[in-house]
Amino acid sequence: MNFGKVAVLMGGRSAEREISLKSGNAVLAALKRKGVDAHAFDPAVEEISDLKQYDNAFIALHGRYGEDGTMQGALELMGIPYTGSGVLASSLSIDKWRTKLIWQASGIPIAKYELLHADSDFDAVAKRLGLPIFVKPSCEGSSIGISKVARSEDLKAAFELAFKYDSLVIAESFVEGMEVQFPILGETVLPSIRIETPHEFYDYDAKYFAEDTRYICPGLSDKEESILHELILKSFRVLGCSGWARVDLIIGKNGPVFLEMNTVPGMTDHSLVPMSARQSGIDFDDLVLRILEKTHVG
Repeated sequence: MNFGKVAVLMGGRSAEREISLKSGNAVLAALKRKGVDAHAFDPAVEEISDLKQYDNAFIALHGRYGEDGTMQGALELMGIPYTGSGVLASSLSIDKWRTKLIWQASGIPIAKYELLHADSDFDAVAKRLGLPIFVKPSCEGSSIGISKVARSEDLKAAFELAFKYDSLVIAESFVEGMEVQFPILGETVLPSIRIETPHEFYDYDAKYFAEDTRYICPGLSDKEESILHELILKSFRVLGCSGWARVDLIIGKNGPVFLEMNTVPGMTDHSLVPMSARQSGIDFDDLVLRILEKTHVG
């Protein structure tokens, strides 16, 4: 396909800027190896209006102002086809609370949770949810601002940390089980990745820098994966997602518990979508090209 001049959007102004630059540069190199006329574009230092010179956009921006529907809306206004989910799906998926509301209404299993506020009765929250509890900013990724809280007296400090990143903060019950992630490419569920880390949880360092994090792909048996496929696609479809994504879940003693949907997953050397794609016989360069082939407006 002739994609014309392609902007690889990377960097940006979110707390995930560093990881976005890693993802974007990996994507850019892959596209160039495939002969695509691709160029880096960092909206934190370049004018958005300069995107009008491009024919397509590959979004490798993580977090706010890139994964949350804002960039998707700007590209739609300019009529530039882009990768991944549209405005509404991007806005919903980055918001863990609203994702949970939609999943819960659609019969997709989620963990018990509550919204936290500065005047919350933290002891009462701990009693209702049980300990340990994960405290998260609703609209941040890469485990930024997340705490695993084992004592009710530490809940307030965890809330204050998360609140630095987002005014909407979630307390979520800890679910014992295997942490498993499923990439989705188009309408195809790729092989699962099971994550094992000696860290307290799969935090920012474990995701991007630690050498002792273990990734098992496929993470589940063929039978276990096939049982989950329809539910995973449903979690993708009810949010209105398209193109590609990655859904994170815990497989506990009572079955799967869905955590969040990532509409612009990482594409670094530690990232899971490329790892899963390789298991399916798709190398990194071909994966990037397949994602680019699904660009759209609206």
